[in-house]
Amino acid sequence: MSTGSNRRDFLLKALSAAGLASFASILPANATEIPREEVAHVLDMPEPFPNGGILERMRGELHRALKKPIEQRKWVMVIDLQKCIGCKACTVSCISENNLPPGVVYRPVTEEEVGVFPHVRRQFLPRPCFHCDNPPCVPVCPVKATYKRPDGIVAIDYDQCIGCRYCITACPYGARTFDYGEYYENGTPEILPYELRPSPEYGENRVRTEGEDNKSPKGNARKCQFCLHKITNGMLPACVTTCLGGATFFGDYNDSESLVRELIGTDRVKRIKEELGTEPNCYYLV
Repeated sequence: MSTGSNRRDFLLKALSAAGLASFASILPANATEIPREEVAHVLDMPEPFPNGGILERMRGELHRALKKPIEQRKWVMVIDLQKCIGCKACTVSCISENNLPPGVVYRPVTEEEVGVFPHVRRQFLPRPCFHCDNPPCVPVCPVKATYKRPDGIVAIDYDQCIGCRYCITACPYGARTFDYGEYYENGTPEILPYELRPSPEYGENRVRTEGEDNKSPKGNARKCQFCLHKITNGMLPACVTTCLGGATFFGDYNDSESLVRELIGTDRVKRIKEELGTEPNCYYLV
């Protein structure tokens, strides 16, 4: 047994030596030991929001706008497509913030391939409601449930909406959706409490339950409202604060010193389907 053990030890040492020799043969003759001092950063890039910079600026501009009469402010959004990484954090945060049911998405992110092989790249396009100055969804509503506020936000009165879906058909951007009354727990013994949490939309805290007295948004058209319940209380929309790439900006267009006004003044700005005359208030930097 002792002889076998010695033989095994000998073979292991021989194999180890052979392995080290083979590895050493591929190293350059003048190889030197890696220095132990701290390695400098290859790219000294600033944080997206150093000391809360851009977010802090937008929040300050939001507070400044709220001090003005509602008709003197105009909310707009700017999205930098070169910064969007397609993570869909904005989509998820919007669903969470508004407590949205299955099939209801206010801010989808579409993907498309741009270019011709071999020069092809993937581009992401976040698409909230554009809150148009001339919104096609407003005049087609037979009960005036969809309306434009003095601050530019296109809103829906859930108490008036009859679910005809004319507005969904009229929107050229596909920015509207419909609440069919689905739950994530459909097909299970009971609907869990998290599905019955009130939605903070429009500051109304509605619960999606059955019955006319509940004034539920079930059976209604639904859409992005720029997190109106948040901006009314001095907070930025959920999609802005959760954007990992720092690609989404929000503010008052009527403030000539605002960040959004500054970005809209660049030569990179585009708006989707401008030829329709809708005057969308969502701008893209391309």
